Amino acid sequence: MTNEPLSGTYTAVLDRFEDELAVLLIEDDGDVVSDVTIERSDLPQPGRHQDAIFDVEFEDGEVVSVVYDSETTEKRSRAAQSRFDRLSRRLPDDEDE
Repeated sequence: MTNEPLSGTYTAVLDRFEDELAVLLIEDDGDVVSDVTIERSDLPQPGRHQDAIFDVEFEDGEVVSVVYDSETTEKRSRAAQSRFDRLSRRLPDDEDE
């Protein structure tokens, strides 16, 4: 993770809540580069759930905007469910052949 102040717009994933704080993992090209903690109440209402995706804008390391991305959230959720479904299928054993 980087120690330099972030500037620009990044994708963020809501990792968890710690009491009234939300921990967002900040991504750049799919890699987690930092994390940020903000007040739960500063999140858009529809995105106040684990694994929600946001576009977060930073200026000199400070969060200036948090926008919920429902489309990307749904897309990632479907992809994760699909991977889980594939992995959970029972492999044939020797008697099934």
